[in-house]
Amino acid sequence: MSMSVNNKFEYKRLLKHQYQPLHKIRAVISGFWFIIKYDFSVTYKLIISIFVLGLTLYFNEYINGIIVLLATGYMLSMEIINTCVELLCDFQIKKFDPKIKIIKDVAAVSAGISIIIWLVVIIYDLIDVVEIVFNNELFSIKSFKLAHLNSNLFK
Repeated sequence: MSMSVNNKFEYKRLLKHQYQPLHKIRAVISGFWFIIKYDFSVTYKLIISIFVLGLTLYFNEYINGIIVLLATGYMLSMEIINTCVELLCDFQIKKFDPKIKIIKDVAAVSAGISIIIWLVVIIYDLIDVVEIVFNNELFSIKSFKLAHLNSNLFK
């Protein structure tokens, strides 16, 4: 074994500290509360997602609810990674550095792409909920596509 461990008891002690599921769960919860408390961009998007998810599930749109859940998870993950990159860059270098600006900008691209995808999903599901509530198809993207398809079929 190529480890610098003196004896097998030391090795067992090191292995014992490597995997602690309760510690990991506590770390996840602690990080989640920190990001909700100090990063407003994550907080308001999470609130909007919970609202839209609640509406879609209330109206039995389970597939849309799953899509909202997936898009929200993707967006939150990218936002949190972007925040981590920014915090690490700020921690490492206190003054302005053009290289750090490029790193932050590139990290912001991942968050930006995920926000666009999230917005498309949220807006689409809100349109579906409005259609269900008002029982009309004025806003319906789906009804437009269906009407267009039907008009082409019977020419």
